[in-house]
Amino acid sequence: MTGLPYLDAATVARLVPVADAVQMLEDALKAGLDPERTPQRPVVELPAGQLLLMPAAAGRYAGVKAATVAPANPGRGLPRIQGTYLLLDGDTLTPLAVMDGIALTSLRTPAVSALAVRHLAEPDARELVVFGSGPQAWGHVLALREVRPLTGVTIVGRDQGRAEALAARCRTHGLRAQALYDERPAPETRTQTLYDGRPVSGARAQAPYDDRPASGEPHGVQGREVAEAVARADLIACCTTARQPLFPGELVRDGVTVVAVGSHEPDARELDGGLVARATLVVEARSAALAEAGDVIQPIRHGTITTHHLAGNLADLVAGRVTVGAGPRVFKGTGMAWEDLVVAAAAYEAWSRTT
Repeated sequence: MTGLPYLDAATVARLVPVADAVQMLEDALKAGLDPERTPQRPVVELPAGQLLLMPAAAGRYAGVKAATVAPANPGRGLPRIQGTYLLLDGDTLTPLAVMDGIALTSLRTPAVSALAVRHLAEPDARELVVFGSGPQAWGHVLALREVRPLTGVTIVGRDQGRAEALAARCRTHGLRAQALYDERPAPETRTQTLYDGRPVSGARAQAPYDDRPASGEPHGVQGREVAEAVARADLIACCTTARQPLFPGELVRDGVTVVAVGSHEPDARELDGGLVARATLVVEARSAALAEAGDVIQPIRHGTITTHHLAGNLADLVAGRVTVGAGPRVFKGTGMAWEDLVVAAAAYEAWSRTT
């Protein structure tokens, strides 16, 4: 492994533009990559958080991402999620390169959402609401504008400064943007966190879940303004670590596309069961969604939907095997190892051409 190349975050971003990542993911699926065959990631509980191992193999390559989730890190000025990717030759399993794992996550997650939006959303979708104000929120703005003619963005976050800063960043890219935020104090520290890294605790963190549609003030935000933004949105991207639904699903109009990518745990969700039940529901893989996606598992657990409500996985969607109904469209992503592998292989091949 002497001299094993390391591709840092800036290099990964430079080598694989988000529009290219969207197309590469689609090409991989159309070439026969089956998301259902991707090994499920083991999640190891640690005193400080979680260790996630994400292995995959496809075509000429194999690889594994080791990612950590440390909920207390934002309070220390450190990233909540960190990680490293190891790319291997698919035949010999010889290590080829090491990469910034979070750069891969920051790129492939919005690219997967954009791929789903490309096939689900109305062609003239222009108004986007983003819940969250972190790197994934920004990544989704950039990725979704590659597949739809966005003109307006509403950023919804718990931190006023971060929400305003992200809205300003959107405006520098020619988008009409506003920030909405919650001025109430954040709850006490516990291991769970909200979408800007602030901790949540007490009764709210431990409250039992039922599957009645959310109503009243949307979770963690000023209700009226957010409700108005959700009601007029064409696209909604949920990029948070919220544990409970972010807004009343009844606000979402028929024909609107919602992507929810913020959680990979059965007891955490961003969408209420009423919205999921109304929607054409697409997931990355059925196996992953039924094991990890609280947005899917909880409505099933409460009898709101059954497993038959899943309209298809991402491969079905790009192949044209998903029938889109008259209601909203929902894409639920938990993040999968095959997506990291596709983008990592593309980055390595682009790097090889330049050396």
